[in-house]
Amino acid sequence: MYWCNRYHFKTLFISAVFASGLLSCKPDVHVTEAGKRYFDLKQFINADSARLNKLAPLVLKAVQHNSEKSQTLRVTIKNWGEELALFSASDINKPAWRDSYQILQQGDSVIYTALYPELVTRRMVISKNGEAVKKIVVDNFTKNLLYQTKEHLVYYPDSLYLIDKEQKVKLIGVNRYRIAGKIK
Repeated sequence: MYWCNRYHFKTLFISAVFASGLLSCKPDVHVTEAGKRYFDLKQFINADSARLNKLAPLVLKAVQHNSEKSQTLRVTIKNWGEELALFSASDINKPAWRDSYQILQQGDSVIYTALYPELVTRRMVISKNGEAVKKIVVDNFTKNLLYQTKEHLVYYPDSLYLIDKEQKVKLIGVNRYRIAGKIK
C-alpha cells in the first residue's frame, strides 16, 4: 500500500514523536519574589557566582576521594556557577514545596527542616550578619533501590566552601568525596 511504505512510515513515526514532545511541554511555573516563602538559595548562589566570576579570586582547593591523601592545588575557578552547583540545586523554593519545610528562627540563623522524608534537601541553615549572609549549611539525602547519597555543604561567602558527599551504590560500594576551597 502507498501509505505504508518505509518513507511514509518513518515520516509518520518522527511526526508522532515530535508532536508528543510538543504536547508534553509545559511552561515553567515561576514563583514571584513576593511568593517565595524560604530563603532563595538559587538566586543567592547565582548572584555570588557572578560576583566571584568577575573577581576571579585564587582558591586553595583540596580534593579527597575515599581515604586517599588529599590533593591540594592553587587554582582560579573559571565557572563559579558550576563549582557551586550543588548549592543552587538545593534550593527549596518550588511551588510544590511551599509548605514542606518547618522554619525556625534561632538567633542570627534561620533553619529550614524538611517535613517529609522524600524531600532531598533535609535541612538548610542560613546565618546572617544583619542583611549579609555569613554562612550557609545544607544537608541533602537521597535514597532509592540502587543508591543512597548524603551531602553536607557549607559556604562562607568570600572565604570558604566545603562539599562532603558520600554515595553508597549497591554492588559497587561506598565512595566519599570531599572538596574544600579556601577563597583568597
